[in-house]
Amino acid sequence: MSDVIEGRLKELGYTLPVAAAPAANYVPFTISGNLLYVSGQLPMESGKIAVTGHVGRDVDVAGAQRAAELCAVNIIAQVKTALDGDLSKVRRVVKLTGFVASVPEFVEQHLVINGASNLIGHVFGEAGKHARAAVGVASLPFNAAVEIDAIVEIDV
Repeated sequence: MSDVIEGRLKELGYTLPVAAAPAANYVPFTISGNLLYVSGQLPMESGKIAVTGHVGRDVDVAGAQRAAELCAVNIIAQVKTALDGDLSKVRRVVKLTGFVASVPEFVEQHLVINGASNLIGHVFGEAGKHARAAVGVASLPFNAAVEIDAIVEIDV
């Protein structure tokens, strides 16, 4: 199953990166019972923030959707690390919460976070169907355009 998930990522043009280390005083994930909580992931690519600025001013919807995809790829990298490399232990992606740095008049945060939802759905299939929130915010760490966290049900 892990190979299937990573194969689906490759179909979309992504290779799973090494999970990013925390940038402050927190852990990248925590497990409580059969739930895995993944801390907010930024649109990191090749070790740097790939999409910065505010959506509606510096970044268009398509660029922000790509940022959301990168966040989702980094969520999957954290899940793989948390599960000692075994993505087959993912029972279901329960919820994504997406934060979009956007100008006050921008109202399409839901379309931005579709980038992550579409990727998660493609990669995990039925187990990737999740609840979600998409929220506009004034700013994000390191001037990132998007940040997304996740709750994942796992086999323990």
